[in-house]
Amino acid sequence: MSEDTRNPAEQPETLASVPPEASDAPGAPEDIAAQLAAENERLEGEVASLKDKFLRAFAEADNVRRRAEREVADAKVYGITGFARDLLNVADDFERALGAIDPQAREQADGTLKTLLDGIELTSRALNHALTKHGVARIEAEGTKFDPNLHQAMFEVPNPDVPSGTVVQVVQPGYTIGGRVLRPAMVGVAKGGPKAAPASEG
Repeated sequence: MSEDTRNPAEQPETLASVPPEASDAPGAPEDIAAQLAAENERLEGEVASLKDKFLRAFAEADNVRRRAEREVADAKVYGITGFARDLLNVADDFERALGAIDPQAREQADGTLKTLLDGIELTSRALNHALTKHGVARIEAEGTKFDPNLHQAMFEVPNPDVPSGTVVQVVQPGYTIGGRVLRPAMVGVAKGGPKAAPASEG
């Protein structure tokens, strides 16, 4: 049989016989580019979300670290507040004991009495030194302007020689610890004196 007499169904397919819609198949370059762009946009959104979560978590961890450091520092300074407040009563007792003795009698004391007085004074100094070492400081109130944050007024003293509102007597000394008031100073305040001179303008 010759080539010209073959059944047309047996003829091999040529390029011209490919349907035109085959060029619009799902794997076309335009569809792949659109899919890649959508996937890229999704991944960028996911990266931005993860970055935001990371920054928030990092900021929270940093806040926790700073808060912990602050609490540790406060504990070091203020952890002995109750103990220090109790020791102030002992310091007061030493001060009252020394103040009860007439200065002239102290100078004239000798023998055992002098040794006893010197021992009380040395112990009082050692106690005050220990308090200072741990951040407890005495409030120097006498002669200063009354400050309700540092002083507790017990009475008023008529005194025309000093400005009204000046602390003229300390009944019980006050103390601070780490800059905070441990115990306010109990004071007597001048009343009826001249007004405090205004600060001079520079």
